[in-house]
Amino acid sequence: MSMLGTKWKLHGNGTTIRPGHVVAPNERLAWPLTIGVGMQHVVAMFGATFLVPILTGMPPATTLFFSGVGTLLFLVITRGQVPSYLGSSFAFIAPIIASQQQFGVSGALGGVVLAGAVLALIGAIVQRFGAEWINRLMPPTVTGAIVALIGLNLAPAAKNNFDAAPITAVVTLGTIILTSVLFRGILGRLSILVGVVVGYLVAMGRGEVNFAKMDAAAWVGLPTFQTPSFHLGVIGLFVPVVLVLVAENIGHVKSVAAMTGQNLDGVSGRALMADGAATVLAGLGGGSGTTTYAENIGVMAATKVYSTAAYWVAGLFAILLSFSPRFGELIATVPQGVLGGAATMLYGMIGILGVKIWVQNKVNFSNPVNLTTGAVALIIGIADYTWTIGELKFTGIALGSAAALVIYHGMKGLARWRGTEAEPEAETSGLPPAAKAAINAAAKRAHKKRR
Repeated sequence: MSMLGTKWKLHGNGTTIRPGHVVAPNERLAWPLTIGVGMQHVVAMFGATFLVPILTGMPPATTLFFSGVGTLLFLVITRGQVPSYLGSSFAFIAPIIASQQQFGVSGALGGVVLAGAVLALIGAIVQRFGAEWINRLMPPTVTGAIVALIGLNLAPAAKNNFDAAPITAVVTLGTIILTSVLFRGILGRLSILVGVVVGYLVAMGRGEVNFAKMDAAAWVGLPTFQTPSFHLGVIGLFVPVVLVLVAENIGHVKSVAAMTGQNLDGVSGRALMADGAATVLAGLGGGSGTTTYAENIGVMAATKVYSTAAYWVAGLFAILLSFSPRFGELIATVPQGVLGGAATMLYGMIGILGVKIWVQNKVNFSNPVNLTTGAVALIIGIADYTWTIGELKFTGIALGSAAALVIYHGMKGLARWRGTEAEPEAETSGLPPAAKAAINAAAKRAHKKRR
């Protein structure tokens, strides 16, 4: 493979994948099939990526342009070892909306640049020293709380859009729910996109869509670029987002490694640096912050094609689409009711993703450290507590994230000092009661010896 990761060997005969085999990142199918898979990746990221600029008032075509450029940059920096599409990150929605109210669009873009720079710096540290320190700083208890509160903090925004056109919103939300349960494969994974399309058609029939700007736009032209401005007050809004981006990128690398059977630990730092660089670039030009996309992992899992060649196709195709101002204005016509229905599902999904992190890692909430960390952080985030110090304004996401970190590590440290650290519970699900008791007793004895 070349330094840019752009040399691929043909997988088998280029047209078929044998049972039990996958197309590795350094392989490709025949170009017509590779192009088809690449375009499928664009469709997969489409609905979610466009929801972010629509919800935050950013130009959709510009966001699409920087998602395509960011994807190509990611592939170059990771040397073609990690297949990934960089779409709009949901974690940026709340800080962008909040910073726009204080500092306008340019101030929000400055926050995006800041977040990307911090993420790139963390990536450089991870590449040099490994990722174990991140796991210690952000254990599942903390990570789950931060991810959950970012989604739930946005609940009022979803309600406001929902209330603007309740019938359209209900149809949109109902379609998303039904599509996700009635269909398998790629259609089921694109439930949000399907819901938006159906809701949009209903909104058209109800006269809720305005095509004036689209009709006036040219078919071909440059995206709208904007420059950032930098304010001290955005720091508290955007820094917590970095913690989510770190968790998403590390999780993506681990997922790809598991599905391809390759050890990608050595490239985790590069993945973080790449997403950081792509986010900085987006902020400098008027796009939204980026992250690796679970939707595209779904496409890879369904097709068994992990070829980075398909992602080069996806990135180039996204850039090509961004050079149609009329297409961008069409996306911007999505009315409030449709956004309200989609956002109700989307923001809730972010919240539940945090809970999923707790469940998957078997976080024990009978332990007061874990219970307190989650309880306090969620209330601060959902109620959107605010703390102003001079020019700095810390809102619910920043304060909730800080509370999760401080409470967890503070309580752990005090418990160790006082010798009151909770005794570990062994995983005993599915075992008879007597066996459970014996295993937990052994775990407690081992815990006492360590103390």
